[in-house]
Amino acid sequence: MDDFSIWSLMIDISIVSGLLLVGTVMRAKLVFIQSLFLPASIIAGFLGLFLGPGGVNILPFSNQISEYPGLLIAVIFASIPIGSKKIRIKEIIGRVREMWSYSMLLTLLMWGGGALFSLLLINQLFTDLPSGFGLILGAGFLGGHGTAAAIGEAFNLHGWEEAMSLGMTSATVGILISIIGGILIVKLGTEKGHTQFISSFKDLPSEMRSGLIKSDNRTNMGSETVSSNSIDPLVLHLAIIAFVVGVSYWIVELLGSLIPGIAVPLLSIAFVVALAFQYLIRILKADSYVDQQVISRIGGSATDYLVTIGIASINITIVMDYAVPLILLFVFGTIWAYLIFKFIGPNIFQTFWFEKSLFGWGWSTGTVAMGLSLLRIVDPELKSKTPDDYALAYIGMVPVEILIITFAPLLVSLGLPYVIPTALLILAVVIIAAHKYFGLWGQVSKEITNNRKVN
Repeated sequence: MDDFSIWSLMIDISIVSGLLLVGTVMRAKLVFIQSLFLPASIIAGFLGLFLGPGGVNILPFSNQISEYPGLLIAVIFASIPIGSKKIRIKEIIGRVREMWSYSMLLTLLMWGGGALFSLLLINQLFTDLPSGFGLILGAGFLGGHGTAAAIGEAFNLHGWEEAMSLGMTSATVGILISIIGGILIVKLGTEKGHTQFISSFKDLPSEMRSGLIKSDNRTNMGSETVSSNSIDPLVLHLAIIAFVVGVSYWIVELLGSLIPGIAVPLLSIAFVVALAFQYLIRILKADSYVDQQVISRIGGSATDYLVTIGIASINITIVMDYAVPLILLFVFGTIWAYLIFKFIGPNIFQTFWFEKSLFGWGWSTGTVAMGLSLLRIVDPELKSKTPDDYALAYIGMVPVEILIITFAPLLVSLGLPYVIPTALLILAVVIIAAHKYFGLWGQVSKEITNNRKVN
């Protein structure tokens, strides 16, 4: 399709939706896919890549298919602050210090380590590589397809158009490494008695494998906060997100006209506008009519579509051109993530170190969703409180992530590629040094081992 119209948009959405349905059925019915714990969106993405323009070219995607991730990531970041509850900082620090420290170290080490490794080795071997190549590791492995889209969009604004396909490839490979490596880690952990809630890999509930929840285990997606005779509750929440993203786009365009040399990612502005919107409705005492679960489901829906579209729109030719540097980067990233799991986790967490570090492995190689999926294998009832702690710790993580995504491509384009990795790794050393200084490093408590379950 050369001409893009509203019907082109409808056909794109229809095709991607159909792929997601097929992916869901395949996950529910095919045992070999269940054993890999692949999300339906990943399956759908691979189908789209094979059947789309990058493969046999059967699916009639429009020529705008690769542009959708830049918009969807803005939706995802806009959904983070809206509907969130007011939290006391002192309570957060007291409860989630360990998870915040671990999350910070994951972020700093994966972004900084990948960028520095590339600058010192890969870029020296392949002198024609862009100096921001190493950032592809942190964007894809740690951030997933959403952050890969964000970095790709940011680099595209600075003239490196291939970054989007490379980022999506990194995110896709990262999820596969997350799953395969995570399953091996779980099996080894159960054999060594590190797991606290399961004694065997075979203890997993069927819903973890098939993705289908039985009727007696289902929960509500959210609450209706307004009467449908005024406005449908779902429309209200969709309208909020659409309004925030629209205002953000207008601000980005305005900044682009006022400061032509600076390219600000849409997702960064969307997050800031969403924060302002949440602050405003809280002042107006209208925040109780915005349900965070519904907003979260909108963000989750955007993520599924982004993952599918992101994989389906990968340019195989570009990937093959960068094949050897990518392999070197991915091998380093896998080893680096395992070292973080092996040595950082046990020294940071005083309880349930294996479960929490496994979540970190899934996050640092795939996405937070993959981390949670692996966590549910060893902690089916989430007794370790890992998701709760992460949700609170993430409040202090978002600004760091936004700063990296916003300024890393900018600094690279200005000829200062070493600034970001140097700053990130120094901060990581400071966090570790602080833990050692205050006697918080290596104080993991003696847990129940020998595969005995915690009640």
